[in-house]
Amino acid sequence: MEILIITGPPYSGKGTQCEILKDELHFEHISTGDRCRLEKQNETEIGKIMSQYEEKGDLVPDSIMKDLFSKILDENIAAKGIILDGYPRTEPQVNDLLELVKSKNLEIGKVINIDVPKEELLKRAQKRAETSNRKDDKDAKIHLKRIEVFESSTRPAIEYMKSKIKVLTFDGMGTIEEITKRIKDNL
Repeated sequence: MEILIITGPPYSGKGTQCEILKDELHFEHISTGDRCRLEKQNETEIGKIMSQYEEKGDLVPDSIMKDLFSKILDENIAAKGIILDGYPRTEPQVNDLLELVKSKNLEIGKVINIDVPKEELLKRAQKRAETSNRKDDKDAKIHLKRIEVFESSTRPAIEYMKSKIKVLTFDGMGTIEEITKRIKDNL
C-alpha cells in the first residue's frame, strides 16, 4: 500500500484535491475530519473524546490520533494506496506516523503541501460557511481559530516533515483544475 499525504491550511482545497486524486490513482481517501466526525457520530470511546476538542476548533491530542491512525492503516492494508488528508498536524504526529508506517512495513510515497495566503483562506472560509451544513463551519471565530492553530502547530510540523521525507509544495491559488494540473504534473 502506498501512502500519499496532502497537507495545507484549512480551506486550502485539500479535500477537493483528495477527491480528484483518489479517482485518478484508485486510492482510498482518508479525511481526518470526516473520520473524526464518524467516530463522534457513532459515539465511540474515541469519538466522545474527540468531540470535546473538535467543537472548540482545537486539535485532538496526538496520542488519540496515533491510535486512530493505527486503526485506519490496519483497515486499509489491502488497498492499493491511501491519501491522508489532515494528518499529521503536529511534530509529534509526524514522528508517530513515521513510526506507525515503519512498524507496519509501509512507506510514505509523497507529501503534497497546498499553500494559500491567509487572506484567501478567510474568503474561502466565509464562502464555505454560506453553503455548509456543518455547525462548526457557521462560526467565524472557529474559522480564525483553525487558521491560528494551523499557523502555530501544523506549519511548523510541515517544516519538520521536510527534514524527514520529501514534501512538494504547490500554489493553492487559481482554479481547481489549475491546482490539480500542478499536482498531477509532479506525481
